Amino acid sequence: MTSVLSRTLSVAPLAAARAGARVAAPRAPIFRPAVSLKFAARALGSPAPNFEAETTHGPIDFHEFIGDSWTILFSHPADFTPVCTTELGAFAQLEEEFEKRNTKLIGLSANGLDSHEKWIQDIEEVATNGGRVGFPIIADPERKIAFLYDMVDHQDLTNIDTKGVAFTIRAVFIIDPNKKIRLTMLYPASTGRNTAEVLRVLDSLQTGDKAGVTTPINWVPGQDVIVPPSVSDEAAAAKFGEFMAVKPYLRFTKYPTELLKE
Repeated sequence: MTSVLSRTLSVAPLAAARAGARVAAPRAPIFRPAVSLKFAARALGSPAPNFEAETTHGPIDFHEFIGDSWTILFSHPADFTPVCTTELGAFAQLEEEFEKRNTKLIGLSANGLDSHEKWIQDIEEVATNGGRVGFPIIADPERKIAFLYDMVDHQDLTNIDTKGVAFTIRAVFIIDPNKKIRLTMLYPASTGRNTAEVLRVLDSLQTGDKAGVTTPINWVPGQDVIVPPSVSDEAAAAKFGEFMAVKPYLRFTKYPTELLKE
């Protein structure tokens, strides 16, 4: 066995909405230096707000787009920006890997569709290994969806466009088939994301859901997993066979290949 050392922006229509109900995205606030706001981040396990939007693949209802798949929603400050261009190219190259995991990709940027279409040409020109952008990109020029998902930079309220609207930060939301937010990642505009890490945490979430395990620090598929403390030794032995107890609360077992096939 392998050795292992693991704010409140009020949106009135949403507050009263039933979980899973279609909600119109709110009008994006305009930031001014004298304005003080509190913001509510989207909590893990909470319903992913629904919205309707225009994308490079046509209009969508977000929950209908998700369907019975996992979905990764990732946002960008603007089209034709250097860091964003490298990120979209990297996601495009890995789209087949996400499809193997029953996972859809959808991007969002604070520009219109015409800009998106032209930007995609640049992305595909600079992407290595001939990456093609096969997933839709949402047009969100007024930041309605960005504010719905709290994808704006609250640490720098001067980071605004010519209309005074806050720019979108680099955010990642992993949403499961039940339309629940399972993971969020937030990056400042200066820092690009790591697609290998997005894949890794997706694998961890799916492995945990299917096999009833947790994953330790730096885990990747194929490595040992952790038996949750809530599972007794007897139940662990019956479910996983052999396991190694480092501490009474820390027990490792082999990668649950058979359980993942079920």
